[in-house]
Amino acid sequence: MSSRSSRLTYAIGDIHGYDGHFERLLDRIRIDAELAGEKPCIVLLGDYIDRGPASRQVLERILRLEAAEWCDLIALKGNHEDALLRFVKEPEFGETWRDWGGAATLASYGVAMPFLTNDPQVWQDVSAAFSRAMDPAHRAMLERLPAIYQADDYLFVHAGVDPDRLLTEQGPETWMYIRGRFLRSEKACDHVVVHGHTPDDEPSNLPWRIGVDTGIYFNGILTAARLHGETRSFLRVEGDI
Repeated sequence: MSSRSSRLTYAIGDIHGYDGHFERLLDRIRIDAELAGEKPCIVLLGDYIDRGPASRQVLERILRLEAAEWCDLIALKGNHEDALLRFVKEPEFGETWRDWGGAATLASYGVAMPFLTNDPQVWQDVSAAFSRAMDPAHRAMLERLPAIYQADDYLFVHAGVDPDRLLTEQGPETWMYIRGRFLRSEKACDHVVVHGHTPDDEPSNLPWRIGVDTGIYFNGILTAARLHGETRSFLRVEGDI
């Protein structure tokens, strides 16, 4: 079976605070779309923050992209955005977020992550400082991000879907966090699932699954899937991190 996208669509994998790579990939996408003579849809698959040096700048760029006239934007929520919002509401979650690279996000807003403490008061103080430092528009954007988007034969999520349950029985927790059973499934649902979350050196291009997290934080490669009619291809940028 061939899958089809009636509109020129680019799905960008996990950015993780690497704003320079993000900017360069958007430039490539814009040129490619202009050559195709179409206004594209850009789908961001989540994990815009953590690990890399410029999480704040990435979120600011996403806000600008939302307002841009040359494309339409769908930005999805990843598990790292979920972790940030949880830390704001549950400061004790900071110990987990720290292990996920949250220190880089705090630093981009001028807040230091504590590394040698599990004192609840310390985490409350850091969470409060972060809430004061974070741009209100950034937090509002993260809170309104959807976790799933469907167009034509394609289903876009951050992590994947549960192959053993109907989509109507699933929710954001699954779509932002699942790995094993989804990745092992030959066909997880009736759509081609386009996702990030699980990094690999090369994108996955399987009949029922396209994975575009190419591990920017360890190999410096940011990838987008290009979907147009019945064709699939990939755009990528790479460089020092």
